[in-house]
Amino acid sequence: MRNASGPAFSYRPIGTIHSPFTDIAGMPIQPSGARGVRGTVELRSDLCGGLTDLDGFSRIILLYSLHRCTGYSLAVTPFLDPVPRGIFATRSPRRPNAIGFSVVRLTGIDGCVLTIEDVDILDGTPLLDIKPYVPSFDSYPDERSGWLEAVAHNAQHTRSDDRFR
Repeated sequence: MRNASGPAFSYRPIGTIHSPFTDIAGMPIQPSGARGVRGTVELRSDLCGGLTDLDGFSRIILLYSLHRCTGYSLAVTPFLDPVPRGIFATRSPRRPNAIGFSVVRLTGIDGCVLTIEDVDILDGTPLLDIKPYVPSFDSYPDERSGWLEAVAHNAQHTRSDDRFR
């Protein structure tokens, strides 16, 4: 399938993310609001060999399909601000490519199952990839964060609703 911007892509999930969240409404909107929330990642058995050496990392980045979102909007009203914003200036799930990411704490690996914490992900979410979080590569604390600078601290207490279904 092709469109004006190039070929379409399809991905096969590498596993499934499990969490206590069975409904989008009421979930934390970022991992900072899900501190201590536990979950698991079940990796496909044919990919377990790729977990070698991952146990040396305390945090991992999960890339996943926002599989319960349909369609997209170029302007959205984010959870942390009443002002509509451009989709690419937010982390709203209603994106042209519904891909999410979360940085979670890795607390254990048993075979093909990863135990994780700080989970802000819906139960049953298809996992697309796992990457190690490396503070010296992934952290830029002195950079600007646009409109979020004034409200990012509210993410710890803000919960989602059903506005992006």
